Amino acid sequence: MKKYEVMFIVKPTLEEDTINQVAENMKKVLTDKKATIIDAKPMGQKELAYEIKGFKSGYYFLFTVESENADAVKEFDRVALISEDIIRHLIVKVEA
Repeated sequence: MKKYEVMFIVKPTLEEDTINQVAENMKKVLTDKKATIIDAKPMGQKELAYEIKGFKSGYYFLFTVESENADAVKEFDRVALISEDIIRHLIVKVEA
C-alpha cells in the first residue's frame, strides 16, 4: 500500500455548508477509486503567503490516504484542477 498526504485549499468566499460539501466530494473521489482515507483534518481558514487567483485566504483540508496504486490520487489531481472551488492542491507520497 502506498501512502499519500493530500492537501487542498477551498475558496474563502463560499458558505460553510458548501465548503464542507466540497471536502466530502473530494473524499468521494478518492474512495470511489478504492483509496482508504486514514485521516481527514479540516484545518480551518488561514491567510495565504501570497495571493492565489485573487484570494488572500482559504480553507485548508489535509487528508492522509492509502491506496494500492496511484489511480485515486491521479483522479483527485484531475478533479481538483477542474474544480472552480479549489484554488490550490498538493499531493505528496509519504515514504515508509
